[in-house]
Amino acid sequence: MQIIKQLKINFMEKRQIAMILSSVLVLLSITSFFVRGFNLGLDFTGGYLLEVEYPQQAKLDNIRKDLKDNGYKRASVQYFGTNNNTLIRLAPQKDKKGATISDDIMTILKEKDDKVTIRRVEFVGPQVGEDLREQGGLAIIYALGFILLYITIRFEKRFSVGAVLAILHDVIITLGIFSIFGVGFDLTVLAAILAVIGYSLNDTIVVFDRIRENFKITSKSVIDVLNLSINQTLSRTIITSLTTMLVLLALFLLGGAVIHGFALALIIGIVVGTYSSIFIASTSILAMGLKREDLMSKKPKETLES
Repeated sequence: MQIIKQLKINFMEKRQIAMILSSVLVLLSITSFFVRGFNLGLDFTGGYLLEVEYPQQAKLDNIRKDLKDNGYKRASVQYFGTNNNTLIRLAPQKDKKGATISDDIMTILKEKDDKVTIRRVEFVGPQVGEDLREQGGLAIIYALGFILLYITIRFEKRFSVGAVLAILHDVIITLGIFSIFGVGFDLTVLAAILAVIGYSLNDTIVVFDRIRENFKITSKSVIDVLNLSINQTLSRTIITSLTTMLVLLALFLLGGAVIHGFALALIIGIVVGTYSSIFIASTSILAMGLKREDLMSKKPKETLES
């Protein structure tokens, strides 16, 4: 289905502006990684999570003050779903066990409102959290390694480097937004990051496949072929991005706090991934000196549907 026809947008003419913008965003993101770090969830840090329900709207500032005054200085308190429900996150306590902590927290809260109830208590050990961080990082590295190998075999080494650069660009900026704004980072967000890698790769491969085929059927310059290929795949990209975005916006707005981070990461990833498949991936192979001869010497391979 093609909803946009006969476009002749000169994307490559804007490549320098795009690269400057991307460089600034990537540098800001990396700087934030070291300066601000991440607001790691219980999955990665270990500790306790308590879901507490109030009969009326909970006053978060009062809850934080009460906990701080009773020795829980680093307690994180936020609404969960509705403003009657709150999530309380606590770092591991060396001198207290889970049952003791939950009883202690409830005693503190009931001093101000005796109708408050506890709905659930969860505990993740610090060693488990550390293992999850390591395994999550390895999952991303393995994914990038296999992608590099696949595209080298499927296309050409310049294409593989361009695809990996685009994916790294998307992952770094998505993580950077979570770091800069202090959005909670847990296992669901990590799963979304892996999904962003897959989405970005799919978009990039569609463009790359059209570039390769256009080199075989036209004698235009490299820049003209890149522009032609991006314009030809633009209709497909817009349809895919918009339909996916509608679902994610519904999850983000209506899915509740549990899935909020997951949906947000994918929304950011789709926007950045669409941008990178147009500018970062294509600009990278142009900068690495891609020539028609590099592809014409390859044996014909089955093309992907776009």
